[in-house]
Amino acid sequence: MFNRNSQTARPVGVEAHERAVSRLRESFAALGPDETVRLAKKTSNLFRPRERATRGLDVEGLAGVISLDAEARTADVQGMCTYENLVDVTLQHGLMPFVVPQLRTITLGGAVTGLGIESTSFRNGLPHESVLEMDVFTGEGTIVTATPTNEHADLFRAFPNSYGSLGYATRLRIELAPIGDLVETRNVRFDSARAMTEAIERIVADEVWEGERVDGLDGMIVSPGECYLVLANFFPDVRRHPSDYTGQRIFYRSIEELDRDTLTAHDYIWRWDTDWFWCSNAFGVQNPTVRRLWPSKYRRSDVFHRIVGFENRYGVAAKIDSMRGELPRERVVQDVEVPLEELVNFMPWFDEHVGMTPVWVCPLRLRGDQAWPLYRLEPNRTYVNVGFWGTVAIEPGRADGDVNRDIEAVLPTMGGHKSLYSDVYYDAQTFEDLYGADEYRRMKSMYDPSGRLPEFADKVRTHA
Repeated sequence: MFNRNSQTARPVGVEAHERAVSRLRESFAALGPDETVRLAKKTSNLFRPRERATRGLDVEGLAGVISLDAEARTADVQGMCTYENLVDVTLQHGLMPFVVPQLRTITLGGAVTGLGIESTSFRNGLPHESVLEMDVFTGEGTIVTATPTNEHADLFRAFPNSYGSLGYATRLRIELAPIGDLVETRNVRFDSARAMTEAIERIVADEVWEGERVDGLDGMIVSPGECYLVLANFFPDVRRHPSDYTGQRIFYRSIEELDRDTLTAHDYIWRWDTDWFWCSNAFGVQNPTVRRLWPSKYRRSDVFHRIVGFENRYGVAAKIDSMRGELPRERVVQDVEVPLEELVNFMPWFDEHVGMTPVWVCPLRLRGDQAWPLYRLEPNRTYVNVGFWGTVAIEPGRADGDVNRDIEAVLPTMGGHKSLYSDVYYDAQTFEDLYGADEYRRMKSMYDPSGRLPEFADKVRTHA
């Protein structure tokens, strides 16, 4: 095996899980009857203001894999288990979750109650679509097991994109997919978004490009005339020594430089995490001298995220920019989904009104034939996730938030949607129309009738 990941992670077992659930129940009982129920956790992958709970549910022991059935290709996983810990266990069996979001510290429960996406989403959909059943801790302090067909099937379908407003998953049984120990990638350049769109359409239909299998599909747009798709083969015939992008080399730059590449399965899964896609450049980490001095164990998305959190709280860089006479800047950190055929319209609009480069592109298609009520992507339709993360200057006559509002306004005109992990400016009525308010309220009345859990809109609408 070529995997550099030498950890020997092991499942925690059913007994440890039951003890952790007991502590969770005790922490709920210790809360006052009028206290809002929140998770007592210190970390988050969200990019919106988050009220830290001084008291909350004890989830300390809910961060592992409970068990794994290699023959059935399933795993029972605790809700607070990070994908990093999950993958450490599954790769030992030549398996991976159907979809692994890009960042190591995203939790399985977070990806299911929120949304996650990655290069396998063009055929495997979103993380919640490979969940077979889950135990949900409700606002009433009870645990119900929800499946697609039992008496809690409506909760099962409303849970994705509810962001903890309908409960918290303590255990999820998920499907797993095979992956080899090496992954070969092909970096294919296109001269326009239209040419890229046509290629995506063919690959989604055939899962093949120029006679070679495609197991993973994502890419980036550097400029209107420079677009790339990264095509991954999880079972390559040719075995080359794998590249290492955890040291001096930087993954996203290699896409422009190499036609083909090889990574270990572990390093392919976390290829974007080391430099937080390309965002590490904002911290100087891509400077060769700084990179040599910055310990590799701290080149991780969660470390960069904490630095951003510090800046958001204290505004050190913003104050320095102001002293230099530079324009103030607006945070534009978003992932949006547009129908594949609308990519050729969205990108020119984006270039004119936002102008951020590069951007990440990741095709996705719901795995099943049913829509999910709180995030209404159409079944049997291909979308492209466009991810852009950074800041833009607030021009004279404009206000902080205007660019984010412009993005929100244009998306519905193109049949698009926006993930809710970052700044949200929708007015109340628009938000309810877009994100399934009727079904949410029906589930809320059944599983949190006392209103102990935060309200969906209150959790995600940061600029009402």
